[in-house]
Amino acid sequence: MTRSSTTAGAFEQARLPVQARLAAAWTSFMFLYIYVDYLHLYKPGSIDEIRSGVVHEFDTGPTFVGLALTLVAVPILMIVLSTTLPARVNRGTNLVVAALYIPVSMYNVAGEESWDYAYFYGFSIGLEVLLLAYVLRAAWTWPRTTGATADRDLAQARG
Repeated sequence: MTRSSTTAGAFEQARLPVQARLAAAWTSFMFLYIYVDYLHLYKPGSIDEIRSGVVHEFDTGPTFVGLALTLVAVPILMIVLSTTLPARVNRGTNLVVAALYIPVSMYNVAGEESWDYAYFYGFSIGLEVLLLAYVLRAAWTWPRTTGATADRDLAQARG
């Protein structure tokens, strides 16, 4: 009879590739990003402002709609880019985009005149920034291959 050196009933921790972790973080970020905008519509006066053609003091014309689409499209594309870009480009792209989206996320509270929705904005911005910090950490600490492994992989690629 043999005994296992592991604790009975312990779960094996599968190690996800960095690309999968980044894509999962961007997916979570997008759900939060979209739902914060959606839930904002429940704030009294929000729909009236939109109907009058104003959002955060900006006219809701073609320029606003185009910029809003761009702000949403970039993190949406980061989900697929995190799984498809080569490692070096992937790492740099995630570092740059996540760093740029921290102030974008914090901008949601701009123009608030009362503290009535402090919890909503504090919690949502806090979670968004936490996810972006996770992206920055995962990209920054991306594992590097050792010289011998890299040389072997290069030799195998050359065939």
